[in-house]
Amino acid sequence: MTKEVAEHGSYGAKDYHDPPPAPLIDAEELTKWSFYRALIAEFIATLLFLYITVLTVIGYKSQSAADECGGVGILGIAWAFGGMIFILVYCTAGISGGHINPAVTFGLLLARKVSLIRAVMYMVAQCLGAICGVGLVKAFQSSYYKRYGGGANELSDGYSTGVGLGAEIIGTFVLVYTVFSATDPKRSARDSHVPVLAPLPIGFAVFMVHLATIPITGTGINPARSLGAAVIYNKDKAWDDQWIFWVGPFIGAAIAAFYHQFILRAGAAKALGSFRSSASHHV
Repeated sequence: MTKEVAEHGSYGAKDYHDPPPAPLIDAEELTKWSFYRALIAEFIATLLFLYITVLTVIGYKSQSAADECGGVGILGIAWAFGGMIFILVYCTAGISGGHINPAVTFGLLLARKVSLIRAVMYMVAQCLGAICGVGLVKAFQSSYYKRYGGGANELSDGYSTGVGLGAEIIGTFVLVYTVFSATDPKRSARDSHVPVLAPLPIGFAVFMVHLATIPITGTGINPARSLGAAVIYNKDKAWDDQWIFWVGPFIGAAIAAFYHQFILRAGAAKALGSFRSSASHHV
């Protein structure tokens, strides 16, 4: 009986700590080497991400053009994207948080997990890294790069803009929701006996979304990935559709941040509760 009471009692105390909200503007960050180290990590990670994934896309298209059953297939492309995110989040999580995606950074900014200065600088680093990564692919696959679409995100024939936008919103929601869930301090404390690496579900989310969304938009869910390919490929269709791959992921990330913070973690209820209690104290 005493053991039961002790066990139940242990859940009463809060055994985890939510970090305090990040300040909107934190000028002090700009004086720290760790901030610039994080920017370098985001740049290199996004460069490597685009290099491996777009090289896989171009390689698959060139092989399947010669032999319909050749190359890694859509499944292999999805694995390249998901697998690289798993690897790179694992490698950079301790240095920069391992965002590798402006939509993820935007979601974490809305949830006050990163400052505005850090968020903007991360997005710049990610976009520059993506451009350089696709630039490498073009250099390595110069004869095939332009011929096979340059890894650029474009709305596929037969799909309306609304469908493309919706697919990007939902796909990014799945990714950013997974990021919040995998990095939730409450979950980490509760499930500390379950040895699951946070990068694994995040990489898996990217993999699954690619399986569903490649036929519609080629799968963006990452504005830096879409921008990098558009800059190097530089064809009208890729630029005309570019806005979908910024608006969609940012909306999806915002919905995921709201859903996790205010519904799952009951941020709205807590805020209302503290408001009520402070009001009753004043009375």
